[in-house]
Amino acid sequence: MTAKRLFDAGVSAIALLLLSPLLILLCALVATDGGPPIYAGIRVGRGNRDFRMFKFRTMALDADRAGGTSTARSDPRVTGLGRALRRWKVDELPQLANVLAGQMSLVGPRPNTRAGGVDRYSPDEMGLLSVRPGITDLASIVFADEADILNGAPDADAAYDLLIRPWKSRLGLLYLDRRTFAADLRIIALTLLTIFARPVALRGAVRLLEGWGAEPDLIAVCRRTTGLTPPARFGLPAG
Repeated sequence: MTAKRLFDAGVSAIALLLLSPLLILLCALVATDGGPPIYAGIRVGRGNRDFRMFKFRTMALDADRAGGTSTARSDPRVTGLGRALRRWKVDELPQLANVLAGQMSLVGPRPNTRAGGVDRYSPDEMGLLSVRPGITDLASIVFADEADILNGAPDADAAYDLLIRPWKSRLGLLYLDRRTFAADLRIIALTLLTIFARPVALRGAVRLLEGWGAEPDLIAVCRRTTGLTPPARFGLPAG
């Protein structure tokens, strides 16, 4: 067992134990509409294998049949409680069980659905499936406002595929090339900071990217001071 896996297993086990009262309470609140509190969506993990990723259910029952995989801020499928859970990122807490089971890591490229992206991955992007997907990564910080980015788009899935997925993939590929245990700790800290002070977290993410020698266009996007446009390519910096 690697040091990263030991860290993942230890932290997820302790977190699940300490957070168990909150998790039980949230399960009860989500289930008040008569539906299951946990949503187990199919995602693609390491080795291009499907697994069930757990989240607190934030959408109305049968939401999968009423729309696509991407979610804009105004998506009517999201419940009132679901919006609060998404705002504070608590909907992701059940993924600690995925980490404990070895299907995910605390830090790694966020997993995608097949129809929502993997089926259209370039050869470079397929490299993202060489490691366990993570609860968080740099893209989770940079695109924490994903729902706002997609808001108003005629087709949220198409807008995600054009404007967000390529940058997420480049961030994930760069992480694979530069990852260290210290970097993982920084990403976890920046993720928590994103909830309360996102501009500060973005500056921290930019400093990390600069230290990794990221390309200027990727750093510029991660500052989030201008509108998003598709990248020219998925490449990594030389060296």
